[in-house]
Amino acid sequence: MALYSKKVMEHFMKPKNVGEIKNADGVGTVGNPVCGDLMTVYVKVKAGKIADIKFKTFGCAAALATSDMICDLAKGKTLEKAATLTRADVAGSLGGLPPIKMHCSNLAADALHEALYNYYKKSGLTIPEALSKEHESRKKHAEH
Repeated sequence: MALYSKKVMEHFMKPKNVGEIKNADGVGTVGNPVCGDLMTVYVKVKAGKIADIKFKTFGCAAALATSDMICDLAKGKTLEKAATLTRADVAGSLGGLPPIKMHCSNLAADALHEALYNYYKKSGLTIPEALSKEHESRKKHAEH
């Protein structure tokens, strides 16, 4: 039995959203010190929607695939809708991930949420409560 679904392999082998957005409106970077994965998501926002989104990821096949998938899921969405994308949405859209790789989908959603948090903060807009709580929780967890 294959470790990864066909969809995971497609996003790993031919990611469509890899890269960096110069002068991005929001940038979010998260990492997992246990496995060494590091993800950065860049967003460009126009009229309250994600007009462009790219990622740079250092990590395994699942980390790359989930980074590419979160970009696919978020592109064109309103900021509010993009902020509701979950770890389960990412894994489910990829046809599932092996249990040992589920933390990778966590990073992808977290990186998107951090990019959105960064956008709201840089723009001087009110940060939605859920994004703010998630950011503070992540920050607190990183300090320990």
